[in-house]
Amino acid sequence: MNQDTILSAHGVQQRFREGPLDVTVLQGIDLDVRKGESIAIVGASGSGKSTLLHLLGGLDAPSQGKVQLMGRDWAGMGAAAQGQWRNRHLGFIYQFHHLLPEFSALDNVAMPLLIRREPLEKAQKVARDMLAQVGLSAREAHRPGELSGGERQRVAVARALVTQPACVLADEPTGNLDRHTADTVFKLLRDSARARGSALVMVTHDEALAARCDRMCRLKEGRIAV
Repeated sequence: MNQDTILSAHGVQQRFREGPLDVTVLQGIDLDVRKGESIAIVGASGSGKSTLLHLLGGLDAPSQGKVQLMGRDWAGMGAAAQGQWRNRHLGFIYQFHHLLPEFSALDNVAMPLLIRREPLEKAQKVARDMLAQVGLSAREAHRPGELSGGERQRVAVARALVTQPACVLADEPTGNLDRHTADTVFKLLRDSARARGSALVMVTHDEALAARCDRMCRLKEGRIAV
Protein backbone atom coordinates (compact mmCIF):
# COMPACT_ATOMS: atom_id res chain seq x y z
CA MET A 1 0.00 0.00 0.00
CA ASN A 2 1.27 3.46 -0.93
CA GLN A 3 2.50 5.32 2.16
CA ASP A 4 0.14 8.20 1.32
CA THR A 5 -2.85 5.84 1.22
CA ILE A 6 -4.74 5.99 4.51
CA LEU A 7 -7.94 4.16 3.60
CA SER A 8 -8.41 1.46 0.97
CA ALA A 9 -11.03 -0.96 -0.30
CA HIS A 10 -10.04 -3.88 -2.54
CA GLY A 11 -12.43 -6.31 -4.21
CA VAL A 12 -15.24 -5.23 -1.92
CA GLN A 13 -18.65 -6.79 -2.42
CA GLN A 14 -21.75 -6.40 -0.29
CA ARG A 15 -24.79 -8.63 -0.54
CA PHE A 16 -28.05 -8.57 1.40
CA ARG A 17 -30.77 -11.17 1.61
CA GLU A 18 -34.28 -9.82 1.15
CA GLY A 19 -36.70 -12.69 1.57
CA PRO A 20 -35.86 -15.25 -1.14
CA LEU A 21 -33.68 -12.73 -3.01
CA ASP A 22 -29.93 -12.33 -2.68
CA VAL A 23 -29.29 -8.69 -3.59
CA THR A 24 -25.78 -7.56 -4.51
CA VAL A 25 -25.40 -3.85 -3.76
CA LEU A 26 -21.65 -3.48 -4.33
CA GLN A 27 -19.47 -5.67 -6.51
CA GLY A 28 -15.75 -5.40 -6.98
CA ILE A 29 -15.15 -1.97 -5.45
CA ASP A 30 -11.53 -0.80 -5.47
CA LEU A 31 -10.78 2.57 -3.91
CA ASP A 32 -7.68 4.17 -2.40
CA VAL A 33 -8.01 7.35 -0.33
CA ARG A 34 -4.83 9.37 -0.02
CA LYS A 35 -3.72 11.83 2.60
CA GLY A 36 -5.25 15.27 2.22
CA GLU A 37 -7.48 14.57 -0.78
CA SER A 38 -11.24 15.06 -1.04
CA ILE A 39 -13.39 12.45 -2.77
CA ALA A 40 -17.07 12.71 -3.61
CA ILE A 41 -19.11 9.53 -3.99
CA VAL A 42 -22.16 10.13 -6.18
CA GLY A 43 -24.82 7.95 -7.74
CA ALA A 44 -28.54 7.32 -8.00
CA SER A 45 -30.62 6.62 -4.92
CA GLY A 46 -30.05 3.03 -3.85
CA SER A 47 -26.75 2.72 -5.69
CA GLY A 48 -24.89 1.81 -2.49
CA LYS A 49 -23.23 5.13 -1.60
CA SER A 50 -23.98 4.99 2.12
CA THR A 51 -23.31 1.25 2.19
CA LEU A 52 -19.81 1.90 0.84
CA LEU A 53 -19.21 4.66 3.39
CA HIS A 54 -20.22 2.34 6.24
CA LEU A 55 -17.82 -0.32 4.97
CA LEU A 56 -14.98 2.21 4.74
CA GLY A 57 -15.65 3.24 8.33
CA GLY A 58 -15.71 -0.34 9.60
CA LEU A 59 -19.34 0.04 10.68
CA ASP A 60 -20.30 -2.97 8.56
CA ALA A 61 -18.27 -5.90 7.25
CA PRO A 62 -18.13 -6.63 3.50
CA SER A 63 -19.44 -9.91 2.14
CA GLN A 64 -16.17 -10.21 0.25
CA GLY A 65 -12.95 -8.22 -0.09
CA LYS A 66 -11.09 -6.15 2.47
CA VAL A 67 -11.06 -2.61 3.81
CA GLN A 68 -7.97 -1.18 5.50
CA LEU A 69 -7.51 1.96 7.55
CA MET A 70 -3.94 3.09 8.19
CA GLY A 71 -2.71 -0.31 7.00
CA ARG A 72 -4.94 -2.36 9.31
CA ASP A 73 -7.77 -4.55 8.06
CA TRP A 74 -11.07 -3.93 9.85
CA ALA A 75 -11.76 -7.69 9.72
CA GLY A 76 -8.63 -8.41 11.74
CA MET A 77 -9.83 -6.44 14.77
CA GLY A 78 -12.41 -7.17 17.43
CA ALA A 79 -15.23 -4.74 18.17
CA ALA A 80 -13.37 -2.93 20.97
CA ALA A 81 -10.21 -2.52 18.88
CA GLN A 82 -12.29 -1.29 15.95
CA GLY A 83 -13.89 1.34 18.16
CA GLN A 84 -10.52 2.56 19.38
CA TRP A 85 -9.04 2.62 15.85
CA ARG A 86 -12.10 4.46 14.55
CA ASN A 87 -11.91 7.06 17.33
CA ARG A 88 -8.22 7.55 16.70
CA HIS A 89 -8.23 7.89 12.91
CA LEU A 90 -11.73 8.76 11.65
CA GLY A 91 -14.23 11.59 11.95
CA PHE A 92 -17.89 11.19 10.96
CA ILE A 93 -20.50 13.69 9.77
CA TYR A 94 -24.07 12.86 8.77
CA GLN A 95 -26.97 14.66 7.10
CA PHE A 96 -28.60 14.98 10.50
CA HIS A 97 -26.05 16.31 12.93
CA HIS A 98 -26.52 13.63 15.66
CA LEU A 99 -25.45 16.09 18.35
CA LEU A 100 -26.40 15.19 21.90
CA PRO A 101 -29.36 17.51 22.65
CA GLU A 102 -28.74 17.84 26.40
CA PHE A 103 -25.13 18.97 25.98
CA SER A 104 -23.71 22.33 24.90
CA ALA A 105 -21.90 22.83 21.62
CA LEU A 106 -18.62 22.84 23.56
CA ASP A 107 -19.36 19.55 25.29
CA ASN A 108 -20.52 17.93 22.03
CA VAL A 109 -17.24 18.84 20.33
CA ALA A 110 -15.19 17.71 23.32
CA MET A 111 -16.94 14.32 23.49
CA PRO A 112 -14.58 12.35 21.16
CA LEU A 113 -11.62 13.54 23.25
CA LEU A 114 -13.34 12.57 26.49
CA ILE A 115 -14.00 9.11 25.00
CA ARG A 116 -10.22 8.92 24.59
CA ARG A 117 -10.00 9.70 28.33
CA GLU A 118 -8.37 13.07 27.78
CA PRO A 119 -8.58 15.32 30.88
CA LEU A 120 -11.72 17.47 30.85
CA GLU A 121 -9.83 20.77 30.93
CA LYS A 122 -7.62 19.78 27.98
CA ALA A 123 -10.57 18.39 25.98
CA GLN A 124 -12.56 21.58 26.48
CA LYS A 125 -9.63 23.78 25.49
CA VAL A 126 -9.11 21.89 22.22
CA ALA A 127 -12.88 21.91 21.59
CA ARG A 128 -13.04 25.65 22.28
CA ASP A 129 -10.25 26.27 19.76
CA MET A 130 -12.04 24.11 17.20
CA LEU A 131 -15.32 25.97 17.67
CA ALA A 132 -13.45 29.23 17.13
CA GLN A 133 -12.13 27.89 13.84
CA VAL A 134 -15.67 27.18 12.60
CA GLY A 135 -16.82 30.63 13.74
CA LEU A 136 -18.91 29.58 16.71
CA SER A 137 -17.05 30.90 19.76
CA ALA A 138 -20.10 32.92 20.76
CA ARG A 139 -22.32 29.81 20.66
CA GLU A 140 -20.25 27.32 22.66
CA ALA A 141 -22.65 27.34 25.64
CA HIS A 142 -25.73 26.83 23.46
CA ARG A 143 -27.43 23.46 23.13
CA PRO A 144 -28.28 22.09 19.65
CA GLY A 145 -31.93 23.15 19.97
CA GLU A 146 -30.78 26.75 20.31
CA LEU A 147 -28.73 26.68 17.09
CA SER A 148 -29.72 27.04 13.45
CA GLY A 149 -29.37 24.11 11.05
CA GLY A 150 -26.17 25.53 9.61
CA GLU A 151 -24.73 26.15 13.06
CA ARG A 152 -25.50 22.59 14.12
CA GLN A 153 -23.67 21.23 11.08
CA ARG A 154 -20.69 23.49 11.82
CA VAL A 155 -20.62 22.03 15.34
CA ALA A 156 -20.72 18.57 13.74
CA VAL A 157 -17.77 19.55 11.52
CA ALA A 158 -15.84 20.73 14.59
CA ARG A 159 -16.62 17.47 16.40
CA ALA A 160 -15.44 15.40 13.41
CA LEU A 161 -12.15 17.30 13.17
CA VAL A 162 -11.36 17.80 16.87
CA THR A 163 -9.31 14.60 17.09
CA GLN A 164 -7.30 15.53 13.97
CA PRO A 165 -8.38 12.35 12.18
CA ALA A 166 -6.60 10.91 9.18
CA CYS A 167 -9.91 10.85 7.30
CA VAL A 168 -13.39 12.34 7.62
CA LEU A 169 -16.34 10.32 6.30
CA ALA A 170 -19.37 12.49 5.51
CA ASP A 171 -22.78 11.10 4.51
CA GLU A 172 -24.84 13.83 2.80
CA PRO A 173 -23.47 16.47 5.21
CA THR A 174 -25.26 19.32 3.40
CA GLY A 175 -28.40 17.44 2.37
CA ASN A 176 -30.59 19.16 4.96
CA LEU A 177 -29.35 22.71 4.29
CA ASP A 178 -30.26 25.51 1.93
CA ARG A 179 -27.90 26.29 -0.98
CA HIS A 180 -25.96 29.12 0.66
CA THR A 181 -25.53 27.30 3.98
CA ALA A 182 -24.60 24.08 2.17
CA ASP A 183 -21.85 25.93 0.27
CA THR A 184 -20.55 27.45 3.50
CA VAL A 185 -20.51 24.15 5.41
CA PHE A 186 -18.92 22.24 2.53
CA LYS A 187 -16.14 24.82 2.08
CA LEU A 188 -15.48 24.81 5.82
CA LEU A 189 -15.33 21.01 5.89
CA ARG A 190 -13.11 20.67 2.82
CA ASP A 191 -10.74 23.51 3.74
CA SER A 192 -10.46 22.49 7.40
CA ALA A 193 -9.68 18.90 6.42
CA ARG A 194 -7.06 20.06 3.92
CA ALA A 195 -5.43 22.36 6.47
CA ARG A 196 -4.94 19.37 8.78
CA GLY A 197 -3.87 16.95 6.06
CA SER A 198 -7.04 14.91 6.61
CA ALA A 199 -8.71 13.15 3.71
CA LEU A 200 -12.41 13.71 3.09
CA VAL A 201 -14.76 11.11 1.63
CA MET A 202 -18.21 12.58 1.07
CA VAL A 203 -21.38 10.91 -0.13
CA THR A 204 -23.57 13.51 -1.82
CA HIS A 205 -26.37 13.92 -4.34
CA ASP A 206 -25.19 17.49 -4.96
CA GLU A 207 -23.24 17.34 -8.22
CA ALA A 208 -22.10 20.98 -7.88
CA LEU A 209 -20.42 20.27 -4.55
CA ALA A 210 -19.06 16.96 -5.79
CA ALA A 211 -17.35 18.75 -8.68
CA ARG A 212 -15.43 20.88 -6.15
CA CYS A 213 -13.75 17.81 -4.64
CA ASP A 214 -10.39 16.58 -5.91
CA ARG A 215 -11.98 13.41 -7.24
CA MET A 216 -15.49 12.15 -8.00
CA CYS A 217 -16.44 8.47 -7.92
CA ARG A 218 -19.77 7.55 -9.49
CA LEU A 219 -21.43 4.35 -8.32
CA LYS A 220 -23.38 2.56 -11.03
CA GLU A 221 -24.67 -1.00 -10.93
CA GLY A 222 -22.55 -1.75 -7.88
CA ARG A 223 -19.30 -0.57 -9.37
CA ILE A 224 -17.31 2.65 -9.59
CA ALA A 225 -17.84 3.92 -13.13
CA VAL A 226 -14.82 5.35 -14.94
